[in-house]
Amino acid sequence: MKVSRLLLTSLCGAAFALTVPATAHAAYKAEYKLSTVLGNAFPWGQGAERWAQLVKERTGGRINIKVYPGAALVNGDQTRELTSMRQGGIDMAVGSTINWSPQIRQLNLFALPFLLPDYAALDALTQGRVGTELFGVMEKAGIVPLAWGENGFRELSNSKREIRNPADLKGLKIRIVGSPIFNETFSTLGANPTQMSWADAQPAMASGAVDGQENPLSLFSAAKLNTVGQKYLTLWGYMADPLVFAVNRKVWASWSPADQKIVAQAARDAAREQIKLARAGISGQDNATLRAIGAQGVKVTALTPAEKATFARAARPVYDKWAQRVGTGLVKQAETDIAKRKQ
Repeated sequence: MKVSRLLLTSLCGAAFALTVPATAHAAYKAEYKLSTVLGNAFPWGQGAERWAQLVKERTGGRINIKVYPGAALVNGDQTRELTSMRQGGIDMAVGSTINWSPQIRQLNLFALPFLLPDYAALDALTQGRVGTELFGVMEKAGIVPLAWGENGFRELSNSKREIRNPADLKGLKIRIVGSPIFNETFSTLGANPTQMSWADAQPAMASGAVDGQENPLSLFSAAKLNTVGQKYLTLWGYMADPLVFAVNRKVWASWSPADQKIVAQAARDAAREQIKLARAGISGQDNATLRAIGAQGVKVTALTPAEKATFARAARPVYDKWAQRVGTGLVKQAETDIAKRKQ
């Protein structure tokens, strides 16, 4: 009788196991932590929120994501975001290639000064062979990249004077992120680069501890940088800042194949929406953001092709040095794809 009861229990258990969905076997968390630098007042943060929303809706709440803006999961040090995600402290992220480039050298490709002349060039890289190759590099580094987003082309602002040539930059204290190529670029152009987190940057501009900064126009507008002394804005588009929607490798492996497919598609959908938001008012025939900035008393200077070429020549030693570090094969592929881009 005892043996029979054991057999019956075993058979019932086996039958129950066969009826349980495969997703029940995965160690799903009650909440997944998603890191981002900027909050939902900015296209960057809006993209992260949209991804979380789509995933929750499409999984019926099986995957619940909370967005932590301000690089809060790494105490505001945005350059530690990738390391924390690789180690499991962060489950997911919508991160900048700039902030991740100290750990993945190939991502410095986008920071090569004056490599990217326009949005068509940026799209040719992120949506083409270069983007696919970089995703492979990131996978080897321990994360699962799912989609390319965009922070945008980075423009230059300051509180002192109009910038039209490298001589105008001489001695200006410009806030930069903690990436060596930024330090070398601005030093080469004659500025005094000052590394600090974005959380510290606005108070530093307001107090005059730094003279200027470089960021996309969407950030300049949403953060109201005119209120912290940024009276001069130079449109030079010296580099672009793609974003990556990514997941920690172990977290990804814990999800069922069906949920992985849902999360990946949600990332692609959110990224497309986010890119549109990032470009709104500053690309094509739409310059509403620029008009609004000018209306706030900011002097907006758009460099001529000749003026931009002067900056590019001055920064060429940095380009050549870092092209070697990024990888000459990858850089040549990027240059080729940019030259063949459809505009």
